[in-house]
Amino acid sequence: MAPNKRVMLRADLNRIYDEKYYSEQRIKEEKFFVRPSRQRKMKKAKWFGVGMGIDLPFCIIILVLLTIGTIMMFSASYANAYYYQDDSYYYLKRQLIFIALGVFAMGFMSFFNYNKLHKVAPILLGVSYIALLIVLILPANGGVRRWIPLGLFNIQPSEISKLAIILFFAHWCSKYYNKIQIAKYSVVPGVIIFGSTALMLFMEPHYSGIVIILILTVLMLYIGGMKTKYLAIGFCFVVGAVLILALTGGLSYAMSRLDGWGQALEYTTEDMWQTTWQTRNSLYAIGSGGVWGLGLGQSRQKYLWLPEPQNDFIFAVVVEELGLVGAAIILIIFALLIWRGITLSLRAKDKFGKLLGIGLTSQIGIQVVLNILVITDWLPNTGISLPFFSYGGSSLIMLLAQMGIVLSISRTANIERQ
Repeated sequence: MAPNKRVMLRADLNRIYDEKYYSEQRIKEEKFFVRPSRQRKMKKAKWFGVGMGIDLPFCIIILVLLTIGTIMMFSASYANAYYYQDDSYYYLKRQLIFIALGVFAMGFMSFFNYNKLHKVAPILLGVSYIALLIVLILPANGGVRRWIPLGLFNIQPSEISKLAIILFFAHWCSKYYNKIQIAKYSVVPGVIIFGSTALMLFMEPHYSGIVIILILTVLMLYIGGMKTKYLAIGFCFVVGAVLILALTGGLSYAMSRLDGWGQALEYTTEDMWQTTWQTRNSLYAIGSGGVWGLGLGQSRQKYLWLPEPQNDFIFAVVVEELGLVGAAIILIIFALLIWRGITLSLRAKDKFGKLLGIGLTSQIGIQVVLNILVITDWLPNTGISLPFFSYGGSSLIMLLAQMGIVLSISRTANIERQ
């Protein structure tokens, strides 16, 4: 090899060596000066969190619904609060306390490893049974027993039962996924768990709670892998049980709720006119809202025409004030929440996360649909609250805690972060 070529080759080797040396030195310096703090941050994030960060779009949608719901709850309630409580801000102040507790619960659950809930599932189911038994021995309020008073707010055991049903069947179906098509592992536990819960709700009585829990039970078992033919058998069983109770007079309270169903705008008798009072004024509110609404705070029906407008019939006031357009936007936001929640759940890393997330998200969709059907007289007048909108302590806190579980699932979901 020529001398000049040797010199050039040696110079190139020296340059490559120098670049490698200085590159290694820079890496060592970064490790010494920079990396420890980064490692400490990573350890801290790993200590307080699970996997990746929470899903920001889902969190934003929850907060948007919560904000709109709080504004509308105050708008719908201040006249009623001033007349009966002598304080226009009575419901708002209490609702803000519930929201603070609920957001704290949501934040806590979002950092909680949802896989730990496997062990909690049977315990929570037992707690729901105890709560349902406690409420049965308490004095009746308005002919029903549905709440356990705790001072600031009342606990409604049916809210605990909803979460318990979803959590238990997510645990059960993920544990026995390969056997869930066998009736012993699907139909039998479904009948036992739903039947025992429904029996106690029937004694309250709380028929709307029974309907929601029935839908949740069927949904969880079906997406868990239960055969379709078992749904038909179960449907026939439920229809038969309802017919027997109706013929024996066991559904007297429910039958009274059916009085006036679909006749809210028809005058037949004075008694029927009073029976359909709430539903009729709900339809008046929806009709008077028109396309664009009367404006925020301008509802007429909330001025003591619509009984307790801050609760189950709050969406009628929403339509009256915001119109068809405003109501449609709110429903679209609800649809986005359900779509995002199910998308996150389907991309969870394990079967338990998928089932749990779908069940918790679907509960919101079920309640929204049933609530709207009630206020429009498509279903009998029953106590079904509108998520994030209706006034209530236990329901709102439980709902936000459940959304925290979905956010926890989103930390491990295989989805592109936005």
